[in-house]
Order: sequence, then structure tokens, then C-alpha cells
Amino acid sequence: MGGLLRVAGAIDALTVWAGRFGALLVLAVVGLVAWNTLGRYVGGAGSVALQELEWHLLAPLALIGVASLMRESGHVRVDMVYERLGPRAQAAIDLGSMLVGCAVALLLIRYSTGFVTSAWSIDEGSPDPGGLPARWALKAMLPAGFALLALQCLANAIRAAQALLSPAKDA
Repeated sequence: MGGLLRVAGAIDALTVWAGRFGALLVLAVVGLVAWNTLGRYVGGAGSVALQELEWHLLAPLALIGVASLMRESGHVRVDMVYERLGPRAQAAIDLGSMLVGCAVALLLIRYSTGFVTSAWSIDEGSPDPGGLPARWALKAMLPAGFALLALQCLANAIRAAQALLSPAKDA
């Protein structure tokens, strides 16, 4: 189990790195929104490309945020029931929910890959004049973000399995 725990630690490190990158994206989005707002209301002009860039940055930010929340155990669960359970029951619930989360993320990767491939094959860009090219790059964030989520669910499942397999703590 030690090797698997090292894998879980490496996945956590990747998620932490992605979370730090996400923090930089937050700063970029805030600055970009402020710039666009000032340009529109003070300067009387705006840029379609910069407005599109806002949501081009928000999409990966949301996907990174989901994996980061999973690492921090910030995901939704019924804590008023969960807290009353013993450590082994909690570990069993964690293991089951992380395996389901991993399966869902893998399904989302499978179904979003065709979406990205289609956009790539036609070199999809913005339909708006002055918009951003390479919309496929934004769409590629879907399988990438769900891959990070699947990995983080796997890391959490490894730790839950380790807790479940360790000697009984609740009697």
C-alpha cells in the first residue's frame, strides 16, 4: 500500500500545483473583467476578444477548482450523518464515493473527447468578428479538467482504502 500512497501523494502535488495555477487565473480574470468594464463604461469601447478571454479563463478555473475541492474534502456530503459514523464506515463511504466520482469523471472524459476532436478537426474559432481563434483549445479543457478530477478521486480512494484496510479503530 506504500507505493499507492506515494502515487496518491504525487497526485495531490499535481492538484496543488493546478490549484496555484488556478489562483493566478483568478487574478487574471479579475484584472480582465476590470479592464473590460473600464474600457466599456469609461472609454466607450470594448474588445470582443477580451470579453471571450474572460470565459476562456473561467472554464479551466472551474475545472481546476473541482479537483482542488476534492483534494481539500470540500465536496458536498451529508456531514451531519457522516460525522456520527466511525472511522471505518467513513472510510467505506469515502472509498465508494471516490470510485463513483472517478467513474463519472472518466465517462465525462470519454464523451467530451469527441466534442474536442470535432472542434479541432474544423479548427473551430469564435463565430464573432474580432473573437478568439482556436476555440478547440478551450474545449480541450473539459477532458483535461475531468482527468485531473479522476486522478484526485483516485488519490482519495487510495487513502480511503488504506484507512479501511488498517487495523480497526472503532469498536
